[in-house]
Amino acid sequence: MKKQKTFVVAAILVLTVMMSVPGFSLEVEVLFSPEVESESIDGRIILMLSTTDEAEPRFQVTPGVKAIQIFGVDVEAVAPGQKIRFDKSIFGYPIESIQDVPRGAYHVQALLHRYETFHRGDGHTVKLPMDRGEGQRWNRAPGNLYSTPQQIDFDPGSDTVIRVELDQIIPPIEPATDSEYIKHIQIQSKLLTEFWGRPMFLGAHVLLPHGFDERPQARYPLMIFHGHFPSDIG
Repeated sequence: MKKQKTFVVAAILVLTVMMSVPGFSLEVEVLFSPEVESESIDGRIILMLSTTDEAEPRFQVTPGVKAIQIFGVDVEAVAPGQKIRFDKSIFGYPIESIQDVPRGAYHVQALLHRYETFHRGDGHTVKLPMDRGEGQRWNRAPGNLYSTPQQIDFDPGSDTVIRVELDQIIPPIEPATDSEYIKHIQIQSKLLTEFWGRPMFLGAHVLLPHGFDERPQARYPLMIFHGHFPSDIG
């Protein structure tokens, strides 16, 4: 009986040691190559895990009961080839730690949301994502790097390192074209430019009445509608 108890205690100690060994848990490393981007980047890397392939994981991110698993970490001057590791210390949602994500098959994708450095007029220097015509939608922002989705067997209890490469870049948005009745204008704001420490513009889409060019002296009533990053006249 004494030998049996000794064996049980020894087994528990061995198991405890194994579970406490540093690195004895799954990790995901994210990187990009010089072929995709040759310069270092400031921003936030978002790692996404989804159990369905109905769309890319970056288009499935949503709050609430349908939320897929995401993790995020800020990076500064991350260089091509530099590995950014996601381990149990990185905070996630809706499950806080990667070690608590249920074992199973997942579709994994990562995205690097670029930040820009602003030397503001009030003396503060901040790093923020500048809108690039997409309306502050990080999953569609031009210039952001992202990975081709891949299916993985996810076991948080293993010591596996999963490699995710940011091999794609979101292209620029094609500017809207003018026509006889629709014009697109941008006006640089002096006050916003001074505050943000970089050129800042206000944009507008203008719907013109019939015959506007033929009657340059005519005056027309004006209606203004303030939208939120509209791509064109609706």
